[in-house]
Amino acid sequence: MEELRIKPTRNTPEIILTPEGQIVIKGRSISENANGFFAPVDIWITNYVKTPAKVTRVDLNLEYFNSASAKILIYLLQKVTLVSLKNKKAIINWYFEDGDDDILERGQFFASVLKMEFNFIKIF
Repeated sequence: MEELRIKPTRNTPEIILTPEGQIVIKGRSISENANGFFAPVDIWITNYVKTPAKVTRVDLNLEYFNSASAKILIYLLQKVTLVSLKNKKAIINWYFEDGDDDILERGQFFASVLKMEFNFIKIF
C-alpha cells in the first residue's frame, strides 16, 4: 500500500495517509465538492483497514470545516474504527486552538456519535 499525500489549498486540508498507520487531516475543509475531494481518502482508508498497522493514529487539526466535510469526516472515522475488528488500536487526536470552543464542541460531538474516546489537544 502506498502513502497518499494531498497538498492543502485555500479551501481543502492537507492530507497525509501512511501504511504505518498515520492519518493526518489539517487545515480548512470548505470544499464545494467535499465528496469528490475526499474520494481518494475513502478508497485509501477502505484498503488500509484490510491490513492495518498495530496502531492507527488519526490527527485531526482543522481550523474550520463545513457541514458537508463533517459528514464525510464522521464516515471516514467510522471506517477507521474497523481496525479494532483486526485486534488493532485506533487513537484519535483532535486538535483545537485555545479559545476555539466551536471546534472543540464539534470534536466532542464526533466522539459521542462515534462512541469513541478522543484525545482533545489544546494548541496555544
